[in-house]
Amino acid sequence: MLEIPTLELEERIRQELEENPALEEGIDFSDHPMSEMDNQEYDDANYDSDLDLGDYKNEDDIPEYKLIANNTSRDDKHEDIPFSVGITFHEYLIDQVGLLHLDEKQKKLVEYIIGNIDEEGYLRRDAESMVDDIVFQVGVETSDEEMKRLIKKVQQLDPPGVGATDLQECLMLQLERKGATPIILNARKIISEYFDEFSKKHYDKIIRSMSLTEDELKDILNEITRLNPKPGSAWGGSALEKTFSIIIPDFVVENDEGTLTVQLNNANVPELRINNTYNEMFEDYTANKANQTREMRDAVTFVKQKIDAARWFIDAIKQRQQTLMTTMTAIVNFQREYFLEGDETFLKPMVLKDIADITGYDISTISRVSNSKYVQTEFGVYPVKYFFSEAMTNESGEEISTREIKKVMQEIIDDEDKKNPLNDDKLVEALKGRGYVIARRTAAKYREQLNIPVARLRREI
Repeated sequence: MLEIPTLELEERIRQELEENPALEEGIDFSDHPMSEMDNQEYDDANYDSDLDLGDYKNEDDIPEYKLIANNTSRDDKHEDIPFSVGITFHEYLIDQVGLLHLDEKQKKLVEYIIGNIDEEGYLRRDAESMVDDIVFQVGVETSDEEMKRLIKKVQQLDPPGVGATDLQECLMLQLERKGATPIILNARKIISEYFDEFSKKHYDKIIRSMSLTEDELKDILNEITRLNPKPGSAWGGSALEKTFSIIIPDFVVENDEGTLTVQLNNANVPELRINNTYNEMFEDYTANKANQTREMRDAVTFVKQKIDAARWFIDAIKQRQQTLMTTMTAIVNFQREYFLEGDETFLKPMVLKDIADITGYDISTISRVSNSKYVQTEFGVYPVKYFFSEAMTNESGEEISTREIKKVMQEIIDDEDKKNPLNDDKLVEALKGRGYVIARRTAAKYREQLNIPVARLRREI
């Protein structure tokens, strides 16, 4: 319960409401004391009806026109408005199969091939392994040669590059869809004959072997870099897929003239309470223990189990909210300067134990709170884990966050000469010049954590 993010919590509550009839949405007035007049006003405020039923006592006495919700006349047009939720990447590919002019057997084989294409658009399985499996899964016998021919058919579908087995083939498939200009022809030659040199950025070897100038190679590389290395991931997908890619923040931190406030994002998390009917049923049963039959005792046991489960769930939600608020408030107070200014250099070194000591919670509890949670600030939405980092000591003996060192490293690499990028030894020297003394091995680790390739792969011409 503590570890799941807000979106999953909403789903968990919906599931619990469906499974436990003793649990329902609504404010528990035992936790919110109100007078009888307040309760009546609350009921009146939440009573909403478009029908003024007056003194009618039952449906048989109510005129038919008052039971019909229809605000249109017979002259109005009735048109259904189509709403498209989109189709998935694989559905998009299967929709194109009809353009390939295949017989029924080939169509089944092609659909099986498409089913093995991953979300990036690659076919990671070879023809031989699919031939063995398709007999059992689809009941169709085929040969390696026929399967390879049909894979070529699949590679004719859109988006260009789909169905490739590796990056080299993916780029070639895309280049083959283009014209036959000198740049395209040279690009095909580089990908087919010099792919290893191209991937390792050994541009000097390519220039010598193909007798090119630097400007000619630059134009060719520009053409290649415009290709899509993951044709499947460029697909927009369905509306449902897009919904789950949206980050829902669990916390909101606001700055009101230097006063920081932390709020839980509970907009879609309903208030929960015990169903009154179940409470009254349990009280009636327990008040008449002497006259209970076996069926009544079984009913009491069932009702008690449901009420206990509902109470546990409500308490668990409250405890979760309290723990989240206490932990996030401690993090905001610890990193106060950052939440006021939004500059990474203001982030202090902070580990799980620091927050555990402040809140009194166990380190494992802090870990669960920070896992898969996001916080909305004035400077963007960040994972809670973003604010945790190890400590190092600079030349002045001051403790600094490793995140600060990574930021400085990123700045150094962004400003480097791309024709002669800095290797790890030179990165260490550049960091030392700014007052950050770290070992070469540490610099390499930070560079990898920033997803920055080695110097040779950062080289440009």
